[in-house]
Amino acid sequence: MSAQPRTARGAETRRRILRAAEDVFAELGYTEASVSRITDRAGVGQGTFYLYFDSKLDLFNELVEDLNRRVRHAMAEGAASAPDRISAEREGFAAFFRFTAEHPALYRVVREAELVSPEALRLHYTRIVEGYIEGLDQAHGAGEIGDIDTTVAAWALMGIGEMIGMRWVLWGSNGSGRAAATPIRPRRAPPPCPTTCSTR
Repeated sequence: MSAQPRTARGAETRRRILRAAEDVFAELGYTEASVSRITDRAGVGQGTFYLYFDSKLDLFNELVEDLNRRVRHAMAEGAASAPDRISAEREGFAAFFRFTAEHPALYRVVREAELVSPEALRLHYTRIVEGYIEGLDQAHGAGEIGDIDTTVAAWALMGIGEMIGMRWVLWGSNGSGRAAATPIRPRRAPPPCPTTCSTR
């Protein structure tokens, strides 16, 4: 169980460890990412690491949660000013793509969680979907979308965003499998649920 810092300096040190872990896990993968490599990147001693995290796995789980919290915040901020659900979908997707371009570690870390920490993987996706369902239910109540299973729609929309983000943002425009050299802001987000949204 990771410990929460009691001072502003401690909070900053903990953040530095998390950011270093994001980079090292993305570059090397979970197996090759050692605590010493992470602390070297963060510029802290190994003793300091254990003030905040019990183990590499504890740090990994915290990183999945941290990335999840940040990507959900980015998507919510992107969609916040949208006047309707269709606009919210576009802005939420665009925010997700921007976050992915700036934090490509999201993909590798989340995919590694399937083997390293399945519970962290499940929580990552479930938390995103819960917010999605709530938004779709509100849109349904407002008559902006048709009579659909919002749980199925939420999982489908999340899957669309993830795959499109991987193909055109993470891999770059040539689809070579190499990450884009610079962050990409898509000109236009993919159209949301064209067969399920009602026209008004």
